[in-house]
Amino acid sequence: MLHKRSVLRKPLLTEKVAALQDSHNQYAFMVDPAANKIEIKRAVELKYSVTVLEVNTLNVRGKIKRMGRFSGKRADWKKAIVTLKAGDRIELAQNV
Repeated sequence: MLHKRSVLRKPLLTEKVAALQDSHNQYAFMVDPAANKIEIKRAVELKYSVTVLEVNTLNVRGKIKRMGRFSGKRADWKKAIVTLKAGDRIELAQNV
């Protein structure tokens, strides 16, 4: 079992996530690949003092990148999309 504070790596701030925040009250996070939905839910509730209704997770495969004749691969990572109870909000660096 992972420690609650090591589950969440960082919040994702993209245009698509901003649209989800406005329309469905959903937030996205980069999480530890070994974390499950229950651990992610507890970590978000502990860190941001909100009520989580649902957690959707997906594994993102890293892209293959080339630099000249050398090729490499970015790391695989896990994304979690968290749905909050109506009225709850997470204040991220949106106005920067």
